[in-house]
Parts: sequence; structure tokens; C-alpha cells
Amino acid sequence: MPVNDVLRGNIPYSMILNVSLSPASVANATSAEQTFTVNGLQVGDFINVAKPTTQAGLGIVNARVSAANTLAITFMNATASTITPTASEVYAVAVDRPFSSPPSSM
Repeated sequence: MPVNDVLRGNIPYSMILNVSLSPASVANATSAEQTFTVNGLQVGDFINVAKPTTQAGLGIVNARVSAANTLAITFMNATASTITPTASEVYAVAVDRPFSSPPSSM
């Protein structure tokens, strides 16, 4: 396989953070991205977020690093009423940081 076929295949850095978040309310039948400060995050990190409790109709549909130290989570509300996510919960945030380019020895 040519080297340029795998540009970011290796993950030399992986961690799980426990982050206390207090998301704002999400309007009915919509999705909304909210941002939170999480020190150490870098643009290009792969993010997976787990909410510690369930709330009927509320889902996390995307998570990304929108800027250095900024976690962006898109919440979805599939109900006919506004939902406010539980305040001050500790979310698990998995961070995988891939190589930004292949090693020069390849």
C-alpha cells in the first residue's frame, strides 16, 4: 500500500476525561450545538461523548473540537417540548489524537 493512502491512521495519544458540563436547554424538535471549555483539546482530535444519565427524547448526535480547548456537542431534542439536560453532570469524553501526517521515515 502506498504511503499516501494512510495519512492519519495511527493514534499515538488516547485518553478519557471526566468533564462536568451544564448544557443549556434544547428547543423542541431541533438540534443545537453547544460549546464548553475543555483544556488540552486540539483541533483534529476525534471525540466521543457519553452522557451519564438518560433523558427521554434527548440525544447527542455529534461531538467535535471546534477550536483549541473547545468541545462542541450537538444535542438533539426529538420531543414536542423543550428539554434542559441535567445540570452539572460528569460526562465521559474520549479523545483520540491521530498523527497529523505520516512519519517522515515512511
